[in-house]
Amino acid sequence: MTQLGPIDYAVISQALIASAREMGVKLIRSAYSTILREARDGSAGLMDRFGNTVAQAELIPMQLGPIGETLRACLRRHPVETLQEGDFLINHDPFEGGQHIPDVFIFTPIFVAGRVVGFGASVAHHLDLGGGAPGLNIHASDVYQEGLRFPPSKYDFQRDWNGGSFERLVTANVRVPDLTIGDFNAQFAANAIGVMRVKQLCERYGTDKVEAAMQEMQDYSERRVRAAIAQAPKGTFYGEDAVDDDGLTDEPLVVKAKVTISDDSVEIDFEGTCGQVKRNLNCPYSSTLSAALSCVKSVLTSPDIPYNEGMARPITIKVPYGSLLNPRPPAPVRARMIPAYRVFNAVMKAMAQALPDKVIATGFDCTTAFCLSHLGEKGYSVYLEIFGGGYGASRSADGCDAVDSPLSNCSNAPVESLDIDYDFFRIVGYELAPDSFGLGARRGGAGFTRRCEILRDDVQLAIYSDRFRLAPEGLLGGEPGQRGYCRVHRADGTVEELKSKAAIDLAKGDIVEMFVGGGAGFGRVEERPDAMIDRDLADGILTRDPRSVRKLAAE
Repeated sequence: MTQLGPIDYAVISQALIASAREMGVKLIRSAYSTILREARDGSAGLMDRFGNTVAQAELIPMQLGPIGETLRACLRRHPVETLQEGDFLINHDPFEGGQHIPDVFIFTPIFVAGRVVGFGASVAHHLDLGGGAPGLNIHASDVYQEGLRFPPSKYDFQRDWNGGSFERLVTANVRVPDLTIGDFNAQFAANAIGVMRVKQLCERYGTDKVEAAMQEMQDYSERRVRAAIAQAPKGTFYGEDAVDDDGLTDEPLVVKAKVTISDDSVEIDFEGTCGQVKRNLNCPYSSTLSAALSCVKSVLTSPDIPYNEGMARPITIKVPYGSLLNPRPPAPVRARMIPAYRVFNAVMKAMAQALPDKVIATGFDCTTAFCLSHLGEKGYSVYLEIFGGGYGASRSADGCDAVDSPLSNCSNAPVESLDIDYDFFRIVGYELAPDSFGLGARRGGAGFTRRCEILRDDVQLAIYSDRFRLAPEGLLGGEPGQRGYCRVHRADGTVEELKSKAAIDLAKGDIVEMFVGGGAGFGRVEERPDAMIDRDLADGILTRDPRSVRKLAAE
């Protein structure tokens, strides 16, 4: 193996990380849809020739955690030795390494002297890929109703995409082709940046050194993670959380995690988790893997450890086949982020027993997908946005207010951008929600309310969310966060309360009010410093003084 000195390693490894970040910037700045351009629901990274993650942009943790599984599914059908210049690989099949239908993964081989040394990789949440309803189909009973499915496949860019048959196939089967094709092209542009940067590194330092650096980056992460695990308390710990329901009954969907911390490894077993369901709350294996890995990394390791394939080597994850977290095809999986968050929560609760100073209380922790669509004379207009909520508190800090949840990193879509792109609704209210968090020695993050006024008849609303029935739980005496809701204030003065998974028709003058709750508290509120209470009261984020309750109790 090529000897790699510390200086060359430092320069090449940081250059690869910088290249991945540049890919992420290119992806977002080249995008067409608001979900990618403004909300930044996409990711990019670099892979080695074996399909292992080397470096990634700091965008969406959920999308890139298991991306090696996604690429290796392609390489099993199209071995790296069979690839040619101009090829690209594509995959988003939830049952072959993908996650859910909107997140399409594209991989571009990096050829140096006729040999593949790695791949530029990108994934984007596409606004519409067909299926039974614009944006999202909450009534889907199988994956076929959720949109076009691309199995692990190989295409030639010039022949099949650039005006070719594959591009025309996609265009003919989506409701907003300009936006969808534009976002695909943003992925190709991001990959091209990665390809160029790696080629430049190979030209400057030699291919052998670049490949050696890729391997060492993974080995370094593995060593750091094993060392961190070695410092943790040993034993077996249990955690549990639940999704409100499956949209058909009121029965909670329970997720159970058994976490075993050994000398330098961790095993997570989800035995006892409920079976797969008939609606789109099923979570593909790769998504379960990503959620569990993200929790372990955030609790056990430090932020400076690169998130690559080596980080996952010390962690074994077992998921029963046919369960909510590893469904049999053709189960619908569109809302897979909701059970994935319960994976995160269950593992976090288990690890709280071993490492209470390193964990956070349960946050609102829910991807709320909010979709408005309208069919006009010029075709469909589809608006989709992802809402977060409030983070759970930790021993040392309050939870973050009104941000996307830990497995995601979507940004707020500016109201000004929505006003430019959409004429069938407008935002008439957007505010932090006072008292929406759980109090404690440290409080949870606040949730928020958003109101949309409908400006046309024949508008459709579809949402999936959670935490409408089961509130986020506090830790060590902390109070629970507030539950969410969605209601429609009809133009005739009536109010309609919606379930967390719903689809309805709207008319001109209706106002949709979406509330996402806050996170839970950590520790007893009696231990909260007066200065923090005074600050929240002055800000208006807290409207009741918990100290008054203490005084009454004392009297």
